[in-house]
Amino acid sequence: MSVPAEAVGQPKKAATAAWIGSALEYYDFFIYGSAAALIFPKVFFDESDPATATLLSLATFGVAYAARPVGALFLGHVGDRVGRKKIMVFTLILMGLSTFLIGCLPTRHQVGTLAPVLLVLCRVLQGISAAGEQASANSMSLEHAPAHRRGFFTSFTLSGTQGGQLLATLVFLPVAALPEDQLLSWGWRVPFWLSVAVAVVGFVIRRKLDETPAFEQQAASEGVPKLPLVILLREHWADVLRVIGGALIASVSTIFTVWALAYATSDAVGMSRSSMLWVGALANLVALAAIPLWATLSDRIGRRPVFLIGAAGSAVTMFLYLWAISTGNYPLTLLFGIVAFGVVYSAANGVWPSFYGEMFSTRVRLSGMAIGTQIGFAVAGFAVTFAARIAGPDGTDWSSVALFTAALCVPPLIAAATARETHKVPTEDLGSRTPREVPRPAKVTA
Repeated sequence: MSVPAEAVGQPKKAATAAWIGSALEYYDFFIYGSAAALIFPKVFFDESDPATATLLSLATFGVAYAARPVGALFLGHVGDRVGRKKIMVFTLILMGLSTFLIGCLPTRHQVGTLAPVLLVLCRVLQGISAAGEQASANSMSLEHAPAHRRGFFTSFTLSGTQGGQLLATLVFLPVAALPEDQLLSWGWRVPFWLSVAVAVVGFVIRRKLDETPAFEQQAASEGVPKLPLVILLREHWADVLRVIGGALIASVSTIFTVWALAYATSDAVGMSRSSMLWVGALANLVALAAIPLWATLSDRIGRRPVFLIGAAGSAVTMFLYLWAISTGNYPLTLLFGIVAFGVVYSAANGVWPSFYGEMFSTRVRLSGMAIGTQIGFAVAGFAVTFAARIAGPDGTDWSSVALFTAALCVPPLIAAATARETHKVPTEDLGSRTPREVPRPAKVTA
């Protein structure tokens, strides 16, 4: 049996576009997290005491997550109406522009309270962009992928976000090493200005990508729904709730990336900014390899068991990671950081794009993924702010933060345990109440 070369190449092309676009877009998103933990308390909230300034700065990190559900309602609706490609291009441009503008903002010392107001506005635009990014990229990858390898191909979106986080960390390393006066005056702005290149490169890549055959077939045969949200809530409301619960697993990422960084570099622990940024960089480097491996395993044994491993394991390993930070032992912190975030969390992180996407039919897939994930992610975003409160006035109660993170892993466990297993369902039957199973095909040659 032979397969046309064009058909063979489309899944790889879609996965590559999803990886690169997500990496570039989430570079923008994650440099904000590093700046919120290390820079913004001294630049935009410098008239507050250090603890309050950190709390306010971390709250602005969560603002984008609050904006995500609103963006998901709009972008999910449009994406299921006009296609995945247009949303992927739009979100990339919006993210690049809003991030560049953050680098141009005046400080509180220059314009007073207007500075944090403008910062929050730009952060809201980042959140709206991110709301449509992953759902559109995941839908694009899933609908182009061979039925028996959807887990592998859709995982490229999430490995792309890890790549973006790695790139953001590497860019911040030399910036964080600058003398304090240079860092706070102009150095912190450079990573944000680089988003111009992000927008240009991403636009060139994504505008050449074809729309998915599943969406085109849906549009040609039944037409696109006028109100995808109505169909989604009528036929898939239980799965939307599962995705919301499952998306709370992202709290592990935000606690690791932002709160743990702020805690480790605080006066109470005293680790250097550069050394902790390297923990994140190496953990993300490991995640780049672990995510497709976990996703490939899910193509063989199913989405649910792999996701459950990641959610349960993350609840345990976060204790180990925060405990290691509290000891001030850097080698131990590095080891548990890599295990917790690079290996264990990657199990859930690598499989959720296919797991969630396979719950919905083509006509409401982008809406279902966008709305479900972004509501869950909104909670995950503000988990950082809650963690800062839970850690007490001196910010050192790491065990309470670990318990809080573990509690947020419970809804994902329940969501996965009650979901249908879909890794053997044909793409055209996804979202059906009575799906068939697709046999694993014989080896094909191009």
